[in-house]
Amino acid sequence: MAGAGAHSYETMLPGLIDLLLHLDQNLPLVIQEYGVVTYLILFLIIFLETGLVVTPFLPGDSLLFVSGAVAAAGHLDLFLLLATFIAGAILGDTANYWIGNYLGLRVLQRRFPLIVRQEYIDRTYNFFEHYGGLAIFIARFVPLVRTFAPFLAGVGTMCYRRFLLYNVVGAVAWALVLVLGGYFIGTVPVVNEHLDLLIYAVIALTAGSLIFILYRVVHGFYARRAG
Repeated sequence: MAGAGAHSYETMLPGLIDLLLHLDQNLPLVIQEYGVVTYLILFLIIFLETGLVVTPFLPGDSLLFVSGAVAAAGHLDLFLLLATFIAGAILGDTANYWIGNYLGLRVLQRRFPLIVRQEYIDRTYNFFEHYGGLAIFIARFVPLVRTFAPFLAGVGTMCYRRFLLYNVVGAVAWALVLVLGGYFIGTVPVVNEHLDLLIYAVIALTAGSLIFILYRVVHGFYARRAG
């Protein structure tokens, strides 16, 4: 019996991991299985995706978009869904910031004392003080980047109240754009058939905007330094 139980656990764990990694694809099944607990699962996924630098592979943009489409079909409450994602995103970034603030800097300085010098820390701090708000806001829409941006803001000791402002604004904008996008156009047959392409297009557009803004920031920095 013990062996059968262990075997059952071993076969169940990969299935659970696959379910979490592809929650955007398995959402109707999750709703059917867990009901109202689905909101807690969605909260945890977004919290982990934005709150830990080791879990950027969890679904983010696609999960919000698909959840909006599912809400349009009447399987989820739109307002509760928005509140769930906004809370998860804000709290996730907040946790990531404080991890970077209290742990990241100490670990980096201890392990790489010749690389992570005080002058580099000061430069990072100045960067986030001048441009950090914009970086935090835009990073919210770019996968991978949104996971590391709050951590680096914490490492750079960006003013927390300033960070929190852009954290909240970015989380609200991110949830509204993607969830409402899924709610209003995600159920259109043509869109539903090419959902992956639409998400990739949004990501590419956002990433391109971020690269352009960062180019302007860096170009302006070196222009002022040369002047």
